[in-house]
Amino acid sequence: MGVPPELTVWQKIVTTVRRRRRGSGFWFGLAIAVIWPFVVFGTRLGWRGAEHLPRTGGALLVGNHVSFSDPIFDIAFGTAHGRIPRFLAKGELWSVPVVKWVLGHGGHIPVYRSSKRAAESFTGSIDALARGEIVAIYPEGTYTRDPGHWPMKPKNGVARIALRSGAPVIPMANWGTQDFLPADGRPTPFPRKRVTVALGPPVDLSEFAGKPLTKTTLDAATAKIMDAVTGLLEELREETRPATTYDPEARPRPEAPGEPLDPAERAAG
Repeated sequence: MGVPPELTVWQKIVTTVRRRRRGSGFWFGLAIAVIWPFVVFGTRLGWRGAEHLPRTGGALLVGNHVSFSDPIFDIAFGTAHGRIPRFLAKGELWSVPVVKWVLGHGGHIPVYRSSKRAAESFTGSIDALARGEIVAIYPEGTYTRDPGHWPMKPKNGVARIALRSGAPVIPMANWGTQDFLPADGRPTPFPRKRVTVALGPPVDLSEFAGKPLTKTTLDAATAKIMDAVTGLLEELREETRPATTYDPEARPRPEAPGEPLDPAERAAG
C-alpha cells in the first residue's frame, strides 16, 4: 500500500479537536496535551490502517522500535482514533518524580526485569486486556540495534500474552521517528521530519491455539507477529528487509562512547 500521504493542516486541526481525552488520567492527559503540538504540527505526519484498530475491547498493538519517540507518535495515532494505548515500561521509571505520575495515572504497565516481580508485567497485561484496554508492546525490548533500522530478534513474551489472553494482535510499523529523535537522544525537529505510522489486519494465530506454551510455540508465534510488523515496515520504507534478522546477542554491536540505551526498554520479555 506504500507510504501514507501527509496529513493536511485541516486534518491535523480536526484530529486535535476530536482526539480522545477521556480515560487518560490527569497527568498522562496533561503530558499528551503538552507534547501534541510538537508531534502533530511539528512533523510531516502521515498514518494509515485505523480501520484495523478495534473501537472497543482489548487488543495487543505490536510494533517495531526505532526511536524513544515511537510511543509518542503511537499514542497520537491511538488517541486520534478513539483509543488510548497502555504501554509496558521498565519498573524503575515508577520511582522517577513526575514520570511515575504520568505512567501510573495513565494506566501503563511496569516491567520488572530480573526480579521476583518479573511476572507482574505479564499478569498486568492480561488484566488490562481483560478490561478492554489496548496494550502496546515493542517485542525487541529496546529500539533496534540493526544498522539499517530493521527489527532485530524479538523477545517471545508478546506471544505468551497473545496466546494466553486470546486478544487480537494488531501489527504496527513506525518509520521516521528515528530522524525526529535519534539514538543520541537529541531531538532534531528542523527541518520538519516525515514520520509515518501504519497498522495492519490482525495476525492469524489460530494455528497455535490450544498448544502448550513451549519456547518453540512462543518463538514461532512471535516470528509470525514480527513478520507482519516487518511487512508493514517494508511498505513504509519501500524497501525489502534483510535476508536475516539481526541478533544483538549473537552479533553484539559495539556501542559508541556514551551512547544511551532506550530509557523505557518497553518489552514483554
